[in-house]
Amino acid sequence: MVLKLILLLFALKGEVLNIKDVPNDDGSKLRIEYAIPFAVFDSAFIYRIEGKKSVKIDRLIHNEGAFIDDGLSYKGHYKYKLVIYSDTLQKVFESGLVSPKASWFDTSQFPLFLVVLLYTGLLLFYIQHARSGKSMYLRPIAGLQALDEAVGRATEMGRPILYVPGLSSLSDVATIAALNILSHITKKAGEYETKILVPVRDPIVYTIAREIVKESYYSIGRPDLYSEDDVFFATDSQFGYAAHVSGTMIREKTATNFFMGMFYAESLILSETGASTGAIQIAGTDAVTQLPFFIVTCDYTLMGEELYAASAYLSKDPMLTATLKGQDAMKLIILLVVGILSVLNLFGIHITLGLF
Repeated sequence: MVLKLILLLFALKGEVLNIKDVPNDDGSKLRIEYAIPFAVFDSAFIYRIEGKKSVKIDRLIHNEGAFIDDGLSYKGHYKYKLVIYSDTLQKVFESGLVSPKASWFDTSQFPLFLVVLLYTGLLLFYIQHARSGKSMYLRPIAGLQALDEAVGRATEMGRPILYVPGLSSLSDVATIAALNILSHITKKAGEYETKILVPVRDPIVYTIAREIVKESYYSIGRPDLYSEDDVFFATDSQFGYAAHVSGTMIREKTATNFFMGMFYAESLILSETGASTGAIQIAGTDAVTQLPFFIVTCDYTLMGEELYAASAYLSKDPMLTATLKGQDAMKLIILLVVGILSVLNLFGIHITLGLF
């Protein structure tokens, strides 16, 4: 026991307990560092002392280590105590009063801040460019260019248009994009006096789709074309909805089918049924697993971000177009930076920006 005590006292000559503030936080954390060079103790505990209250917060397992004490207040003052037990011996180490500091800025996110500034600058540049009346080039998207042709075909054949706004809820961004496209197609169908059918699976999406169709007819001065029976709630059952829409295609002999939004396993059922009726079909989704089915069964397919770009592409709104151009410019810059860093890495030059 005497030898163990001598070893313990010898081991604890250095700095055993060290308390540090955790940088770049809200002032709720402290870093507790401890070092006991030799395993000459049976157990050891750390206590946090707040006034007269002492709380055991950790049991040491390793000789050396550290952990974060969380849930503190930057207004509080804390003291820590390390208690080491060896048989019947006990050694206590106490720290001074420490207060965690709240940081105004997280400096580790500074590179991201620069990227945000750059992106904001690009957006402002393109918005100003759009306001000046200058035209901006957008890459042609075949599926969107074919919308007028698809509506025109239904008009010539005297058959209705079927528009499916996906099977997801309004919380899905693909559904919002689909509803934006629905507005444009309804206006075009109204100009040609062509009937458009919109079966919906989600009750909330149904309510909004109905108002979009009604407003679209009003905006072109043809409120008489709106019929409440054209926008309807089918069922919330996934394959029940697929069966209903498939039946609608066959019964109504739709000439043009639009599948826009989020789709799941029913996508091939819908598009294959439409293809069997000879209808022209245009699909758009960001569901990677369903894209192959739409590509092989539809005439045109909007893939991923092309669905989101449709609003700017169809409306030609300067602000939307400027936003789209700003996004594309930022993507190009990111690709160039990644390419340059990759090439430098091949030559043994390693640069880390803290962004990727």
